[in-house]
Amino acid sequence: MQRILLKLSGEALAGEKKTGFDEETVRKVALQVKQLVDDGIQVGIVTGGGNFWRGRTSENIDRTKADQIGMLATVMNCIYVSEIFRSVGMKTAVLTPFECGSFTKLFSKDRANKYFSKGMVVFFAGGTGHPYFSTDTGVVLRAVEVDAEVILLAKSIDGVYDSDPKDNPQAKKYDEVSIDEVIAKNLQVVDMTASILARDNKMPMWVFGLNEENSIVNTMNGKFNGTKVTV
Repeated sequence: MQRILLKLSGEALAGEKKTGFDEETVRKVALQVKQLVDDGIQVGIVTGGGNFWRGRTSENIDRTKADQIGMLATVMNCIYVSEIFRSVGMKTAVLTPFECGSFTKLFSKDRANKYFSKGMVVFFAGGTGHPYFSTDTGVVLRAVEVDAEVILLAKSIDGVYDSDPKDNPQAKKYDEVSIDEVIAKNLQVVDMTASILARDNKMPMWVFGLNEENSIVNTMNGKFNGTKVTV
Protein backbone atom coordinates (compact mmCIF):
# COMPACT_ATOMS: atom_id res chain seq x y z
CA MET A 1 0.00 0.00 0.00
CA GLN A 2 1.10 3.55 -0.72
CA ARG A 3 -0.92 5.54 1.83
CA ILE A 4 -2.79 4.57 4.98
CA LEU A 5 -4.64 6.43 7.72
CA LEU A 6 -4.09 5.21 11.26
CA LYS A 7 -6.64 6.02 13.98
CA LEU A 8 -5.30 5.85 17.52
CA SER A 9 -7.90 5.86 20.27
CA GLY A 10 -7.22 8.24 23.12
CA GLU A 11 -7.82 5.47 25.65
CA ALA A 12 -5.21 3.29 23.96
CA LEU A 13 -2.66 6.12 24.12
CA ALA A 14 -3.18 6.34 27.87
CA GLY A 15 -2.23 2.69 28.34
CA GLU A 16 -3.37 1.32 31.69
CA LYS A 17 -3.52 4.81 33.20
CA LYS A 18 -6.82 5.49 31.38
CA THR A 19 -6.16 9.25 31.32
CA GLY A 20 -3.31 11.38 30.01
CA PHE A 21 -0.41 9.80 28.13
CA ASP A 22 1.63 6.67 28.59
CA GLU A 23 4.90 7.60 26.93
CA GLU A 24 6.13 4.03 26.58
CA THR A 25 2.94 3.08 24.72
CA VAL A 26 3.27 6.06 22.39
CA ARG A 27 6.96 5.35 21.80
CA LYS A 28 6.16 1.76 20.79
CA VAL A 29 3.62 3.13 18.30
CA ALA A 30 6.22 5.58 16.97
CA LEU A 31 8.82 2.86 16.40
CA GLN A 32 6.28 0.75 14.50
CA VAL A 33 5.17 3.65 12.32
CA LYS A 34 8.82 4.45 11.59
CA GLN A 35 9.21 0.97 10.10
CA LEU A 36 6.31 1.69 7.74
CA VAL A 37 7.69 5.10 6.77
CA ASP A 38 11.13 3.60 6.18
CA ASP A 39 9.46 1.09 3.85
CA GLY A 40 8.01 3.98 1.81
CA ILE A 41 4.44 3.92 3.14
CA GLN A 42 2.80 7.32 3.61
CA VAL A 43 1.09 7.49 7.01
CA GLY A 44 -1.61 9.86 8.19
CA ILE A 45 -2.78 9.76 11.80
CA VAL A 46 -5.94 10.76 13.63
CA THR A 47 -6.14 10.49 17.41
CA GLY A 48 -9.19 10.36 19.60
CA GLY A 49 -9.49 12.53 22.68
CA GLY A 50 -10.95 10.06 25.16
CA ASN A 51 -7.87 10.07 27.38
CA PHE A 52 -8.79 13.66 28.28
CA TRP A 53 -12.43 14.21 27.41
CA ARG A 54 -15.34 12.35 25.93
CA GLY A 55 -18.23 14.23 24.35
CA ARG A 56 -21.12 14.85 26.73
CA THR A 57 -18.98 13.88 29.72
CA SER A 58 -20.87 16.55 31.67
CA GLU A 59 -24.62 17.01 31.32
CA ASN A 60 -24.20 20.60 32.47
CA ILE A 61 -22.20 21.67 29.41
CA ASP A 62 -23.77 22.63 26.10
CA ARG A 63 -23.18 19.93 23.44
CA THR A 64 -21.41 22.34 21.09
CA LYS A 65 -19.00 23.42 23.83
CA ALA A 66 -18.45 19.83 24.92
CA ASP A 67 -17.53 18.86 21.37
CA GLN A 68 -15.17 21.84 21.10
CA ILE A 69 -13.37 20.66 24.23
CA GLY A 70 -13.05 17.23 22.58
CA MET A 71 -11.59 18.77 19.43
CA LEU A 72 -8.94 20.57 21.50
CA ALA A 73 -8.15 17.31 23.31
CA THR A 74 -7.29 15.72 19.97
CA VAL A 75 -5.05 18.68 19.12
CA MET A 76 -3.13 18.17 22.37
CA ASN A 77 -2.85 14.46 21.62
CA CYS A 78 -1.55 15.02 18.10
CA ILE A 79 1.03 17.58 19.21
CA TYR A 80 2.28 15.23 21.91
CA VAL A 81 2.34 12.10 19.75
CA SER A 82 3.99 13.95 16.86
CA GLU A 83 6.81 15.03 19.18
CA ILE A 84 7.39 11.45 20.30
CA PHE A 85 7.50 10.50 16.61
CA ARG A 86 10.11 13.20 16.01
CA SER A 87 12.18 11.89 18.91
CA VAL A 88 12.63 8.56 17.09
CA GLY A 89 13.67 10.21 13.82
CA MET A 90 10.53 11.02 11.84
CA LYS A 91 9.37 14.31 10.35
CA THR A 92 5.82 15.29 11.22
CA ALA A 93 3.18 17.94 10.61
CA VAL A 94 -0.04 18.64 12.50
CA LEU A 95 -3.00 19.93 10.49
CA THR A 96 -6.26 21.27 11.92
CA PRO A 97 -9.52 22.44 10.32
CA PHE A 98 -9.34 25.66 12.37
CA GLU A 99 -6.56 28.10 13.22
CA CYS A 100 -4.45 27.26 16.29
CA GLY A 101 -1.97 30.09 16.05
CA SER A 102 1.50 28.74 15.32
CA PHE A 103 0.79 25.36 16.95
CA THR A 104 -0.55 23.74 13.78
CA LYS A 105 -1.12 24.39 10.09
CA LEU A 106 -4.55 24.77 8.52
CA PHE A 107 -5.72 21.62 6.75
CA SER A 108 -5.97 21.40 3.00
CA LYS A 109 -5.61 18.39 0.75
CA ASP A 110 -2.82 20.10 -1.21
CA ARG A 111 -0.87 20.81 1.98
CA ALA A 112 -1.32 17.24 3.21
CA ASN A 113 -0.15 15.84 -0.13
CA LYS A 114 2.91 18.11 -0.06
CA TYR A 115 3.87 16.82 3.37
CA PHE A 116 3.25 13.20 2.36
CA SER A 117 5.52 13.68 -0.68
CA LYS A 118 8.30 14.80 1.68
CA GLY A 119 8.03 11.60 3.70
CA MET A 120 6.37 13.28 6.67
CA VAL A 121 3.81 11.68 8.97
CA VAL A 122 0.74 13.90 8.80
CA PHE A 123 -1.47 14.28 11.88
CA PHE A 124 -5.07 15.34 11.30
CA ALA A 125 -6.21 16.94 14.57
CA GLY A 126 -9.41 18.70 15.58
CA GLY A 127 -11.86 16.28 13.99
CA THR A 128 -13.99 17.87 11.29
CA GLY A 129 -13.89 21.22 13.07
CA HIS A 130 -17.62 21.09 13.75
CA PRO A 131 -19.73 19.89 16.69
CA TYR A 132 -21.94 16.81 16.43
CA PHE A 133 -19.28 14.97 14.41
CA SER A 134 -16.96 12.53 16.17
CA THR A 135 -13.33 11.73 15.46
CA ASP A 136 -14.70 8.58 13.79
CA THR A 137 -16.29 10.79 11.16
CA GLY A 138 -13.12 12.87 11.05
CA VAL A 139 -10.91 9.89 10.28
CA VAL A 140 -13.14 8.59 7.49
CA LEU A 141 -13.50 12.08 6.03
CA ARG A 142 -9.74 12.67 5.98
CA ALA A 143 -9.06 9.18 4.60
CA VAL A 144 -11.45 9.84 1.71
CA GLU A 145 -10.09 13.35 1.11
CA VAL A 146 -6.43 12.32 0.92
CA ASP A 147 -7.11 9.09 -1.02
CA ALA A 148 -5.91 6.68 1.65
CA GLU A 149 -6.22 3.02 0.70
CA VAL A 150 -7.32 1.76 4.11
CA ILE A 151 -8.07 2.98 7.61
CA LEU A 152 -6.30 1.16 10.43
CA LEU A 153 -8.33 1.43 13.62
CA ALA A 154 -6.01 0.76 16.58
CA LYS A 155 -8.25 0.28 19.59
CA SER A 156 -8.14 -0.92 23.15
CA ILE A 157 -9.97 -4.11 22.02
CA ASP A 158 -8.71 -6.50 19.36
CA GLY A 159 -11.46 -6.40 16.74
CA VAL A 160 -15.18 -6.28 16.06
CA TYR A 161 -17.55 -8.41 18.13
CA ASP A 162 -21.25 -9.17 17.80
CA SER A 163 -21.74 -7.76 21.32
CA ASP A 164 -19.61 -6.01 23.91
CA PRO A 165 -17.01 -8.55 25.14
CA LYS A 166 -16.78 -6.66 28.43
CA ASP A 167 -20.43 -7.45 29.12
CA ASN A 168 -20.73 -10.77 27.30
CA PRO A 169 -17.91 -13.34 27.73
CA GLN A 170 -19.50 -15.35 24.88
CA ALA A 171 -19.26 -12.47 22.39
CA LYS A 172 -18.21 -13.63 18.92
CA LYS A 173 -15.33 -11.92 17.19
CA TYR A 174 -15.51 -11.37 13.43
CA ASP A 175 -12.49 -12.06 11.25
CA GLU A 176 -14.21 -10.18 8.42
CA VAL A 177 -17.49 -8.30 8.21
CA SER A 178 -19.03 -6.09 5.55
CA ILE A 179 -19.77 -2.43 6.22
CA ASP A 180 -23.39 -3.17 5.31
CA GLU A 181 -23.61 -5.71 8.14
CA VAL A 182 -21.89 -3.28 10.50
CA ILE A 183 -24.58 -0.71 9.72
CA ALA A 184 -27.49 -3.16 9.79
CA LYS A 185 -26.48 -4.64 13.15
CA ASN A 186 -25.15 -1.37 14.59
CA LEU A 187 -21.87 -3.05 15.53
CA GLN A 188 -20.31 0.31 16.39
CA VAL A 189 -16.95 -0.17 14.73
CA VAL A 190 -17.20 3.57 14.22
CA ASP A 191 -20.32 5.68 14.72
CA MET A 192 -23.18 5.52 12.24
CA THR A 193 -22.29 8.73 10.39
CA ALA A 194 -18.74 7.48 9.84
CA SER A 195 -19.97 4.01 8.82
CA ILE A 196 -22.25 5.42 6.13
CA LEU A 197 -19.48 7.73 4.88
CA ALA A 198 -17.12 4.73 4.65
CA ARG A 199 -19.74 2.66 2.82
CA ASP A 200 -20.60 5.39 0.33
CA ASN A 201 -16.93 6.04 -0.45
CA LYS A 202 -15.83 2.38 -0.37
CA MET A 203 -13.26 2.93 2.36
CA PRO A 204 -12.19 -0.34 4.05
CA MET A 205 -11.27 -0.43 7.74
CA TRP A 206 -9.07 -2.86 9.64
CA VAL A 207 -9.71 -3.04 13.38
CA PHE A 208 -7.12 -4.42 15.80
CA GLY A 209 -5.75 -4.06 19.33
CA LEU A 210 -3.06 -1.43 19.73
CA ASN A 211 -1.64 -3.08 22.83
CA GLU A 212 -0.74 -6.33 21.06
CA GLU A 213 2.98 -6.65 20.33
CA ASN A 214 3.94 -5.01 17.00
CA SER A 215 0.26 -4.93 16.00
CA ILE A 216 0.61 -2.08 13.49
CA VAL A 217 3.60 -3.59 11.66
CA ASN A 218 2.06 -7.07 11.78
CA THR A 219 -1.16 -5.73 10.29
CA MET A 220 0.70 -4.21 7.35
CA ASN A 221 2.79 -7.37 6.88
CA GLY A 222 -0.23 -9.68 6.62
CA LYS A 223 -0.04 -11.05 10.18
CA PHE A 224 -3.43 -9.64 11.02
CA ASN A 225 -5.27 -10.70 14.15
CA GLY A 226 -8.19 -8.26 14.10
CA THR A 227 -11.28 -7.70 11.97
CA LYS A 228 -11.40 -6.51 8.37
CA VAL A 229 -14.42 -4.36 7.55
CA THR A 230 -14.99 -4.74 3.83
CA VAL A 231 -16.88 -2.47 1.42
